[in-house]
Amino acid sequence: MALKSIKSERKRLADEVYDQLLEAILNNEIGLDDRLVQEKLAAELQISRTPVREALMRLEQDGVLVTSPRGGFVLHRMSEGEVRELYQARAAIEGQAARILAVENNPEKNAELRRVIEAEENISSSSVKAYFDANRNIHRCFVELVDNRYLLEMFDNIWNRATSYQLFAAIENLDLSSSLGDHVGLVEAIETGDKGAALEAFIEHIQDGFDLQIEALSKR
Repeated sequence: MALKSIKSERKRLADEVYDQLLEAILNNEIGLDDRLVQEKLAAELQISRTPVREALMRLEQDGVLVTSPRGGFVLHRMSEGEVRELYQARAAIEGQAARILAVENNPEKNAELRRVIEAEENISSSSVKAYFDANRNIHRCFVELVDNRYLLEMFDNIWNRATSYQLFAAIENLDLSSSLGDHVGLVEAIETGDKGAALEAFIEHIQDGFDLQIEALSKR
């Protein structure tokens, strides 16, 4: 089998372009009305088109960008159906984690959950990113304490995508503090030792998040 040599410099440069574009998207420097054209980006970055094309294609594969009928790429606008699918997937993953934690009902893990919630909800910044990170860190703790790497991988696949942040950013149109919800109530449901009650608490919590998300998107 004849394989071509890997050009590490080109790959590194493509990663840098990807990171720059992603940061610009997360900071709202690239908006829904902006069109990304590889030739213009390459000229602005003063590099060849190849690493720019690789970065754009990777963002498209991640679901962040879609091709524009006018050429180039634009940010992907999630439909209500797509948002529902995302939250249904969250309910399946995080709800299962809650069931496992309720059956185990480990006092040390429950105490750790309360500690993380208290620390993360003590937000010093009022930025969208601060609230997004706090929510992600709290919910990740529930899944992480289950010690199931597959559940954790699925969780990260949803929460670590730029589309998840973009979607959450719409809540800026509402009261960001309402995005946190009642996380302590989730721990209390787990502490009952009733896996059905823990699952139902998580489903209701995630449904509230979905309703808030749909309301925020309708105000865009």
